[in-house]
Amino acid sequence: MADYDAQPGRTTDPDLSAAQREADDVDLHAGLNGVAGLVAGGSGVVDLLGHVAEFAARAIPGVDGAGVSVIDVSEGTPSVTAWAVTAQFVEDIDRLQYILIREGPCVTCMETRRPTVSGSLGSDSRWPRFGGGVARMGVHSALALPMLIGDRLVGSINTYAYRRDVFGGHAVQLGSQFAGPAAVSVHNAQLLDHAQKRTKQLQSALTTRAAIDQAVGIIRSRAGLDADAAFERLVRMSQAENIKLHVVAERLVDEAVRRAKARRQT
Repeated sequence: MADYDAQPGRTTDPDLSAAQREADDVDLHAGLNGVAGLVAGGSGVVDLLGHVAEFAARAIPGVDGAGVSVIDVSEGTPSVTAWAVTAQFVEDIDRLQYILIREGPCVTCMETRRPTVSGSLGSDSRWPRFGGGVARMGVHSALALPMLIGDRLVGSINTYAYRRDVFGGHAVQLGSQFAGPAAVSVHNAQLLDHAQKRTKQLQSALTTRAAIDQAVGIIRSRAGLDADAAFERLVRMSQAENIKLHVVAERLVDEAVRRAKARRQT
């Protein structure tokens, strides 16, 4: 029996034939193969999340729409930093959940780190504000799955269905099998994205430092100052014009280059 947080007072688990279970296993493996084929860096993190959401919708039985969210836990409380969905109604639901109300199955599953199921969102006492709004959209069932790598929470997979009591232990079991590899793909994409951004920042810092050093050299040659005094003059120029130091430096270097070119042409 799959371990998950079910809706209080509602434990209906759909009866499935052997043929249906076999078909669900085929869909799960197709979804897992799709996730395994994703290459971090081939697209941005949000695009990769979109692909994972599409594979989740196939891998988990009964899904009418799915979303995948990534989180930041640096402040202690998980907060969603990005998400992607397979359908507009999922976007509407997750915006309600993450931004407007901040309650719902995904929020709960990230807090408990356990799969969370609801078979009738409109009557689910766990999220009185969220459930009623979603039920009015005609969406009644939800399954939220935490994406975990060991003890690290990467994000969540959120799936929804229009009918009531769509998700039970079988869906949770298949969804949990999918969530593990999905978490690895998403985490690797995040790591690569962070490394690429850090590389760009370092490259920018090196370029900025080079421009400042060149500007200091120009001021020294023109005014006969030592390095510290020349740097202080550059700082005063930046403050007087309310312009960032590296911008003033780049402008000074560009001006020196233009003058040098003009002298060679005369």
